[in-house]
Amino acid sequence: MALVEVEAVSKNYPRSGGLGFAGLRREDRFVVRDVSLSIERGETLGLVGESGSGKSTLARMILGLVEPTAGTIRVAGVVVGGHRTQALRRQMQPVFQDPSAALDPRMRVLEIVTEPLIIHRHEAGLEPAIDTSRAALKAAARELLVSVGLDESALGRYPHEFSGGQRQRINIARALALKPQFVVLDEPVSALDVSVGAQIINLLRTLQREHGLTYLFISHSMPLVRYLSTRIAVMERGRLVETGEAEELCARPRERYTRQLLAATPELPVL
Repeated sequence: MALVEVEAVSKNYPRSGGLGFAGLRREDRFVVRDVSLSIERGETLGLVGESGSGKSTLARMILGLVEPTAGTIRVAGVVVGGHRTQALRRQMQPVFQDPSAALDPRMRVLEIVTEPLIIHRHEAGLEPAIDTSRAALKAAARELLVSVGLDESALGRYPHEFSGGQRQRINIARALALKPQFVVLDEPVSALDVSVGAQIINLLRTLQREHGLTYLFISHSMPLVRYLSTRIAVMERGRLVETGEAEELCARPRERYTRQLLAATPELPVL
């Protein structure tokens, strides 16, 4: 069974106007329309498309942050949005685009990376229990920072004291705090320069191998998606237009839109 299963999922936002076909308002705007896909355990599915193609909305529905208008999403066999959704919170985590906006400027790094542990410590029925003693939190934070290439000296500092790449490493450390199975990477390097972005991409590959992570990697850059992904899904205007193994799809794309994406983004150096 796939870790993530998306079945005929749509999301529309109503606008003003009377009711039309099938009870939908004539002005309803579909952001995601009838998308079905799966993500196997341990793989990276690259989700690629231009801005506004529905990639981030689909990701937020998978995470349970946005409710679908239609369709079903399951993660580890559990329906997202159902009564057991809370049990999934420790199993899936996001890393968003802007590392600065994702970090509270008033919190030190120690507080930032251990915040998920504190939030989830009292969840009923979730094992193992989380040790939130001061010593345990500091030890956990130290281990997380080392795993993303930072050292203990960062614990007492604030986000503004770090570069963009370092802030994204802190974001990744926080995402790993609860030992999730599934991580959504939503344009994680688009706010960084090319060389720093390449370092982050290679870090993500290393972490996947070390922790057995499953990724949904969202980007508008086909070369980056090709480098990191096992398979690629292409979205255009809310629809899934093509899926396939990464190398095969990039070498022999079937759809004109996929060929346009390949032509629009030059190869990037990933060291």
